[in-house]
Amino acid sequence: MHILVATDADWVIDELRAALDEPGTTFTVCRNGRLVAETVSRKTPDLAILDLQIGSMGGMAVTMALRLDESSGRLPHVPILMLLDRAADIHLAKRSAADGWLIKPLDALRVARAARVVAAGGRITEGLPVPPTPDAPASDEGAESPTGETVATG
Repeated sequence: MHILVATDADWVIDELRAALDEPGTTFTVCRNGRLVAETVSRKTPDLAILDLQIGSMGGMAVTMALRLDESSGRLPHVPILMLLDRAADIHLAKRSAADGWLIKPLDALRVARAARVVAAGGRITEGLPVPPTPDAPASDEGAESPTGETVATG
């Protein structure tokens, strides 16, 4: 699996590598949000993990730009997992059309599970449950856990 990580925080890179590094996994780190679309066009990742706070262009703006380029046919679909700073940022992840999100602080088990689900085409969210989309059958919606996490695969 090839994973694109967009963040300017070394600790985030270290935690993601520790959680996801295994044989066959490669990483591309992009420390400038403005360069993510160009990086995706050179080598499409199986998963993009975007930090909400990237110095030059935040995760929400990067996600929206990728989705816009996808809708115009300039870029292929890239599953996106967004890393949020707090539960109040959930609306940003929803509005940007991220496929999933985790709320910091991170831990290896949550990161590995979320990366696996989102890369496989599912949704994983923390905080508020995600209502089913009009084009997805209700049976695809995952059950909300006691932590407020919702997992949907389909």
